[in-house]
Amino acid sequence: MIVADVNLLAYVLIKGEHTETASAILVRDPDWAFPYLWRFEFRNILAMLIQHRGMRPEHALLVWDNATSLARQREFSTDPNVIFNLVTRYPITAYDAEYVALAKHLRVPLVTFDRKLVGSAAETAISAEGFLRRKP
Repeated sequence: MIVADVNLLAYVLIKGEHTETASAILVRDPDWAFPYLWRFEFRNILAMLIQHRGMRPEHALLVWDNATSLARQREFSTDPNVIFNLVTRYPITAYDAEYVALAKHLRVPLVTFDRKLVGSAAETAISAEGFLRRKP
């Protein structure tokens, strides 16, 4: 099991520069966990694609449905106290702290394309490429 950040999920479902890597991670470990926050972030990604890249709303809804199917039964709430302690300890946003907190709680890695997050929370976060280089 891993905690997948929202961009990892997005690259699996929306073709982009990291789709191949994200798909390889899903094949290697298909048991992904998410904080509930992923829903709001993913809808924002889709909204940006509609507004700036011309994605049709019908297509965005189909991608949304695929995302919720992938995340079903794998969503978790996080403790606000843990979030506040993490943002005190690390130079990260509360949004990123949601993912870090869940990974710490589940005792699994947070896999992300966010290099700053990997640098800030290195004992929990691992780059997508680094995850693929690890031995299973």
